[in-house]
Parts: sequence; structure tokens; C-alpha cells
Amino acid sequence: MASVKQIQVTFDCADPERVARFWCEVLGYVAPPPPEGFATWDDFNRTLPPEQAGSWFVCSDPTGAGPRLYFQRVPEGKVVKNRLHLDVRVGTGLVGEERLAVLEAECARLVALGAVRVRLLPADEKNESCLVMQDVEGNEFCLD
Repeated sequence: MASVKQIQVTFDCADPERVARFWCEVLGYVAPPPPEGFATWDDFNRTLPPEQAGSWFVCSDPTGAGPRLYFQRVPEGKVVKNRLHLDVRVGTGLVGEERLAVLEAECARLVALGAVRVRLLPADEKNESCLVMQDVEGNEFCLD
């Protein structure tokens, strides 16, 4: 039986390149160069039938440690809470006010990129504080 070595996280979205570039900025990921023979992704997309142009985009961790992210255009919009979300781990090992300061600083950076702050989940007996946010298309994620 084969064992899984890598995973890819797939996002359904309306504008794959926009969402992918947002997550590149959040995670320090990179987009691949356009296919051989094309100066830009726009040049490549212009060669495709209209229904295929811009229908997907990818980005990956330049270190190879994190999963590849794949973004695919779907016709329907997001209407309910995600069943799966990403936790962006910026406060690992920090507690109290120090943790909150790091979360707030990263929140401000991501809001400038188009994210939306939803709410702070304050620390309790089991968990440290985290911030619930939404990406540029309303997909929930946490700053943890």
C-alpha cells in the first residue's frame, strides 16, 4: 500500500488568480512562471477558449515544505461556512498580550491585502487566542 507523501489544498473560487495571489502574499508562496513560450499568464490565457481562460491558478511553497495550493473557478458562489479552513500559525508558542500583539499585527497586514477581520476568539482554559478572518472571496481562515 502506498503512503501519502504530499497533499494539495484546492480552493473553489470565482477568480482563481486573485485568490491565489492573495494566499501567496499571506504564506510567502510563489506562483509558477507562465508556460513556456508565454511572457505572462495573461498571454497564455488569451490562447485558451473563453470558458477555460483564467479557470485555474496554482502557488507553492518555495521551500517545498508546505502543500501546493490549487485554485479553480466554479460557477456558484460561497454561501455557507467552510467545512475546512486553514490556520495561519503566526503566534505559535506565544501567550497573552505578546500573542495578541503578533496576531493583531499580522491581521493589519492581511487586511491591507484584502482580508476581512471577523472576530477575536479570546483565550480560554484550553486554547490560546486566535483571530477568525476571511480571504478576498470570503473563505474563513484563522490567525493562530
